[in-house]
Amino acid sequence: MTIGHASGLVTIDLAEGDDGYREQLRIRLAEPYRTMLGHLRHETGHWYWEVLVDRPGNTDAFRALFGDESVNYADALQQHYGGEPPAGWEQEYVSTYATAHPWEDWAESFAHYLHIRDTEQTAAAYGLVVEGPDAKAPAAAPLEAVPSERPATFDEIVETWLPLTYALNAVNRSMGAHDLYPFVLAPKVLGKLRFVHDLVQARIPYRTPDEAVAAASA
Repeated sequence: MTIGHASGLVTIDLAEGDDGYREQLRIRLAEPYRTMLGHLRHETGHWYWEVLVDRPGNTDAFRALFGDESVNYADALQQHYGGEPPAGWEQEYVSTYATAHPWEDWAESFAHYLHIRDTEQTAAAYGLVVEGPDAKAPAAAPLEAVPSERPATFDEIVETWLPLTYALNAVNRSMGAHDLYPFVLAPKVLGKLRFVHDLVQARIPYRTPDEAVAAASA
């Protein structure tokens, strides 16, 4: 069984429901994070590329951030699995898999955005508040976080997310576990997440690419 998507029809490998099997894959692929929910969100992201991005007016903005998606996909994946990620990939991509092709970069970013929003909403539902410690948080980061179920802006989402992840990682380390959030959000990565956020918030009604072209030329 393979994991994939076909215009909204998502396929998940049930074998990865076994923790041992999934952990072997995670280690072999050098991934810091691998879950069934992550797969579902990633593959859903591919569908939302068709819904949100593949329409007149959005393609140029997408390519400015993610690159040219017309690059041969099969060749890009073959090169990705046959080599090493580009040096300094952390400055532009949320994961090594995102470096494979602009479609994968979008899907990884979309999935990551859902991770952030869902975790913040859960934290808000439980009334979770983070207030330090000041000495442990990076100097440029917000030192307080009060999660909200519906933050008004992308900046508010990030200002809540960063200190929340510092606290959650610290709790996991106290239990001798891996970081709950093993990611670093560089400025270019945040730019991609903002792009996802803006398109999601726009609530663009779905049209097929042909319908969108017809509507634009009407």
